[in-house]
Amino acid sequence: MWYNNILETIGNTPLVKLNRVTKEIKGTVLAKIETTNPGNSIKDRMALKMIEDAEKAGFLKPGGTIIEGTSGNTGMGLAIAAVVKGYKCIFTTTDKQSKEKIDALRAFGAEVIVCPTNVDPEDPRSYYSVSSRLEREVPNAWKANQYDNLSNTQANYEQVGPEIWKQTAGRVTHLVAGVGTGGTLSGAGRFLKEKNPAIKVIGIDPYGSVFKKYKETRIFDKAEIYPYITEGIGEDFLPKNVDFDIIDHFEKVTDKDAALMTREIARKEGIFAGNSSGAVIAGLLQMKERFKEDDLIVVVIHDHGSRYMAKMYNDDWLRERGFLKEERLTAKNILELRERQEIVTIDVGQTVLEAINIIKAHNISQLPVIQQGMVVGKVTESDILENLLDNPALKSSRVEEIMTKPFPFVDLATPVDRISSLISKENFAVMLEDEVGKLEVITQLDIINALSRI
Repeated sequence: MWYNNILETIGNTPLVKLNRVTKEIKGTVLAKIETTNPGNSIKDRMALKMIEDAEKAGFLKPGGTIIEGTSGNTGMGLAIAAVVKGYKCIFTTTDKQSKEKIDALRAFGAEVIVCPTNVDPEDPRSYYSVSSRLEREVPNAWKANQYDNLSNTQANYEQVGPEIWKQTAGRVTHLVAGVGTGGTLSGAGRFLKEKNPAIKVIGIDPYGSVFKKYKETRIFDKAEIYPYITEGIGEDFLPKNVDFDIIDHFEKVTDKDAALMTREIARKEGIFAGNSSGAVIAGLLQMKERFKEDDLIVVVIHDHGSRYMAKMYNDDWLRERGFLKEERLTAKNILELRERQEIVTIDVGQTVLEAINIIKAHNISQLPVIQQGMVVGKVTESDILENLLDNPALKSSRVEEIMTKPFPFVDLATPVDRISSLISKENFAVMLEDEVGKLEVITQLDIINALSRI
């Protein structure tokens, strides 16, 4: 058996039990893995449905241009369908979206226009307004309008809801997903509630979005709106696809919790999920008191982690935003993890014979050389042996005649990987001063011992 084109592979995504990341949740948690769609996201479903409905209605004609404002995933679904069906694509997106998403859209031949995030939807610079202007200006153009196009909700009603009902044999008790356009929860949720009105439909909303307060008060509060990092969910307006009567509850999740949980899903479940999926699991854990042992909770894994490599899966990006605690081993940690040691030194004016006697007496292999309280060099067993083999009389000479460059100096905050890179055949230790100015030496053995204890 084969498929006639890639569009026929959309849907029928697997349902996978989560085990470690949701261990605090009573009941069973199943993940709907939408990353197996050809565009690696749930948006493939509604993108194709919107195009097919537009074709039937005569809005999208042969050789036409598809216009859309997108955070990336809907654009990907539209672009794939456009390739198969012979349409052009022009997409507008915001400057907060990952570079991987934008590059992926361009890989399918789409034109992508990046617009500022921190402007009102009505602002002519917003990605909503720019896409609407392009629809007016580009000949034979059709704007998909995923936020208000109810084909979005219908696709999820016809596909996602029935799939979940069948895969759980009707046992599903909760459906949890992020809310952006609203189509997933409104469509799948409506189908499931028609089957069983007791099923709870829960939306995950980032701080900075308006959904939660509007659900609870029916007040659209612009004071709730501010920029946020979490991608693909939340909005600063009310899309027609968000059915607040279907969605029972909205749970707010911070950018930090969403970003860090995104990584945890990969590390604990082996599921390479995107940022909004991290928000969903973080929100689920916040609501753990809601669930009972016999509950069967379905969460949606909206898109693939490959679109967030430069963001949520990048340690430097997370550190810059204060999301990732610095946990690397440092020189200070190494000193704290070992027993206190007295560092033996030798003055630059002492003799090589005195250096030999100090090394033997203390059973050590190297000596920092001091001049007026400053480290000016080092002398090692190898230095002594090599020089005495050439000239035995050197044992009565001043140690400065055979000393070599001092060990590299580091500070207490120097990470272990930097310390390790400084240790070599010529420098088998590094030096530093502790918090009270006392001289300390860190060797390769100190690093190994520290690593074995953490």
